[in-house]
Amino acid sequence: MTSQETAETEAEQKSLLRRAVGAAAIGNCTEWYDFGVYAYVAAYVGHQFFPGPWETISAFGVFAISFLFRPLGSLFFGPLGDRIGRQKVLAVTILLMSGSTFVIGLLPTYGMIGLFAPMLLLLCRLVQGFSTGGEYGGAATYIAEYAPDRKRGFWGSWLEFGTLVGFGLGALVPTILILTLDSGSMESWGWRIPFLIAGPLGGVGLYLRSKLEDTPAFKQLENTHQVAKSPLRDLIRDWWRQLLILMGIVILINVANYTILTYMETYLSDTLHVPEGQEHQVLVPLLLTVVFMLVLITPVGALSDRVGRKPLFLSAAICFLVLPVPAFWLIGQGTVMTTILGLGLLAIGHVQLIGPLAATLPAMFPTKVRYAAFSVGYNISTAAFGGTAPLINDSVVTSTGNSYFPAFYLMGAALVAMVPILLMKETAKKPLMQDAPAAAPAN
Repeated sequence: MTSQETAETEAEQKSLLRRAVGAAAIGNCTEWYDFGVYAYVAAYVGHQFFPGPWETISAFGVFAISFLFRPLGSLFFGPLGDRIGRQKVLAVTILLMSGSTFVIGLLPTYGMIGLFAPMLLLLCRLVQGFSTGGEYGGAATYIAEYAPDRKRGFWGSWLEFGTLVGFGLGALVPTILILTLDSGSMESWGWRIPFLIAGPLGGVGLYLRSKLEDTPAFKQLENTHQVAKSPLRDLIRDWWRQLLILMGIVILINVANYTILTYMETYLSDTLHVPEGQEHQVLVPLLLTVVFMLVLITPVGALSDRVGRKPLFLSAAICFLVLPVPAFWLIGQGTVMTTILGLGLLAIGHVQLIGPLAATLPAMFPTKVRYAAFSVGYNISTAAFGGTAPLINDSVVTSTGNSYFPAFYLMGAALVAMVPILLMKETAKKPLMQDAPAAAPAN
């Protein structure tokens, strides 16, 4: 092969890698766009579907219940992705995920059809939760198996870049509507627009995913006839220790994700008693926090390629043991600047978790069970500690008046996660394409 042919081949591989990363990341973007939108219009959803004294808590209750279906989705889509391939399953999950969010924007309200309205809302959220159960684990697996081993942290961080972009869009769109529409228009029809945007966003993702082939690692598995007949059985029998370690680490990731990103808008609005017309005191700090993490996320992912994943995870856990109380003290001062500083302290720990995340957890398992392992372990932990975080935080803060409870909740999650982080093996140097024919379980 001539030098020109070698250069052309390398250029094609880089182009394919970028397209693979983009196609995977847009699904995560769609997922977190939905979370961002739901968090920012939760009060309007509560008004329209749960009129009464517990409107916002009811809306977050539906949010939490939908997460119970994520493990079911992971049990279905995860093993399926290890049997028929990552690309096919990821095309289905983004279609279901964006479609269910889109339909919420079309639903009749409680005032139109009574109790059927919250029932339909719950159904849409359950479909969203079920499909999401196969999305993140598959997307992380897809990127990890496409990325070169030495830069897996850098390329994997783009998946979480998609997370932050999705959440940022999910915050920005309602923000623009809230600031430009009067309250009556926002209540009657404005709240629907952010949900409807999920339709074309998911359409773009489906198009990108349908144009890609499966990962080199899965093709290697097919060519050597090593595709597992029952990935879930093999996972539980041979890799249950790593599965428990993964679930323990994800506790902190989920509590941080859904406290900082999903719940914080409600916390700032209600706890700081932001008056109507002054929503910028909440929205500007949150958006700046997302921008701050966007700037840091890929450098942190690249840093994990050099220093390892485990040191960054340990540093993140220490940050969440030390920084939440001063962060919430700053937020409690009630000014835009102190709120930005407080959220910035939380972001420092959070970005160290999510930067190397997509490169770390897939590498804990062999190719034949990787999709199932990540999806099942991640989503069981997410159902228990992620989807419930806004509900628990809001319920305790509302009932007790203790505005520091979210800080203590983060600290508790960090303390629990410290043990599995210490037990995990470093995965930064592990080549994903060199699985043994029958990979031995780690002790």
